[in-house]
Amino acid sequence: MTTPRDHGGGIDAAIAQYGGSRATWLDLSTGINPVPYPLPQMAADAWTALPDKAAFARLYDLARGFWGVPADAGILAATGASAIIAALPRVFPKGEVCIPGPTYNEHEAAFRAADWTIGKVPRQALVAVHPNNPDGATWAKTDFTTPITIIDESFCDVMPDQSLIHLASRPNTVILKSFGKFWGLAGLRLGFAIGDPAVIDRLGALLGPWQVSGPALATGAEALADPHWADTTRARLVQDADRLDLLLAAKGADVLGGTSLFRLYRVDDARAWQDRLAQGHVWSRIFPYADDWLRLGLPAPDRWAQLEAAL
Repeated sequence: MTTPRDHGGGIDAAIAQYGGSRATWLDLSTGINPVPYPLPQMAADAWTALPDKAAFARLYDLARGFWGVPADAGILAATGASAIIAALPRVFPKGEVCIPGPTYNEHEAAFRAADWTIGKVPRQALVAVHPNNPDGATWAKTDFTTPITIIDESFCDVMPDQSLIHLASRPNTVILKSFGKFWGLAGLRLGFAIGDPAVIDRLGALLGPWQVSGPALATGAEALADPHWADTTRARLVQDADRLDLLLAAKGADVLGGTSLFRLYRVDDARAWQDRLAQGHVWSRIFPYADDWLRLGLPAPDRWAQLEAAL
């Protein structure tokens, strides 16, 4: 049996321990936007027909415009960034990869499953999470010198001016985009790999046809065609992240970093904080490698009172 990896979520387990129902819990253990993009109206055949080439082409054209994808870079959508992360080690020659951490642990798990060696020095391949999860640290163009480069920009849509998407046309380079975080539609399962066309072609062959559902194609296209929603959302997230920092600082927590979708704090005893918050049915994220780190996402606009009461 595979050992479950450490992630946010797990509300069912929290309910089993602390009681309540999913409706009464405030899940701040993930970095998912609590005000999601509104689901659009869509044709009935989005549900009943196999996705066609025109739907994929529309999505890709809008994605190129929204993210400023270089014209000579390839693009592929999949059922979430996690599906791409799991497949990527298998489209490159097996070797050694450096994954500076602590960071999102699915990258290392994927490379280990594909029998790569995990190294501490970036020589053959480098995986960089930009901005990093959980501390929000960012990377620069000059940091990438390895023959194979994977840049995970799952949380970068809150800071588009810092995106490294212009590197996507480099040989053996892939940049990941997640639709679930910024747009708040994690259940839609939509993610993108953007990069070296030869690598993107191999990835597409591995994932197979119709790798994205019709409703996901339609919803993703509508969202990527709505820059006003994106701009308004970024402004709100910054205000809410500042509000969260002030609230936690008043309770004795120190801000370590994060993004405007999640904040990382140093506290005296993270497990005790998680337990106290859980008594008020607020779920938080703690880490097995740092007993004084607490990560919180943002409450929905009508759920701040619950967090304040739990604190």
